[in-house]
Amino acid sequence: MTPEDFTVYIVDDDAAVRRSLMLMIEQEAIAVKVFDSAEAFLEHYRSQLKGCIIADIHMPGMDGLQLQEILGTRACTMPIIFLTGYGTIPQSVRAIKAGAVDFLTKPITRAKLIACIRSAFAECEKLMQTNQHNRNVQSLLSKLTEREREILEWVVQGLSNKEIASHLGISHRTVEIHRSHIMQKSGATNLLELAQLVNEN
Repeated sequence: MTPEDFTVYIVDDDAAVRRSLMLMIEQEAIAVKVFDSAEAFLEHYRSQLKGCIIADIHMPGMDGLQLQEILGTRACTMPIIFLTGYGTIPQSVRAIKAGAVDFLTKPITRAKLIACIRSAFAECEKLMQTNQHNRNVQSLLSKLTEREREILEWVVQGLSNKEIASHLGISHRTVEIHRSHIMQKSGATNLLELAQLVNEN
């Protein structure tokens, strides 16, 4: 993905700040959308949006930290950059702990702002790739039968076919067949890959 694939979403109740930020970002040929409240942004929000959010902490109605909390429950992959005129240390700690990529104070230089945005775009891409990988793994594992899932649990614990057969009261050959099916359906080429798939899911 390139920066052209991403958008910066500015959420700030101050029209002058929105306009200033938009001008700085558009000069870098980066797409921008502005919202005058957290509520307005949430109406627009969709899980497939790509980019980052620049949000003020202090806004009438829902504040920036509350917005961050709600987006967290929606598994949002867009990092948040907080930009505020007067933030406190507890606020910045809370924001960063909740996953914000930066906590900046106004006024901000264009160079610093753009550097933060590019870093946030990279983080967004990484989160999207991780989510896609997890969905792929879930899809692969969902193809397993109940018996195959049962055997998979023993396999990743390092038990041999004979040991699994003994635990389940089935033949060694039956375990072998199920194990072969598990490897085919999961796409894993060895036991280590299989264990990693299960642990990541």
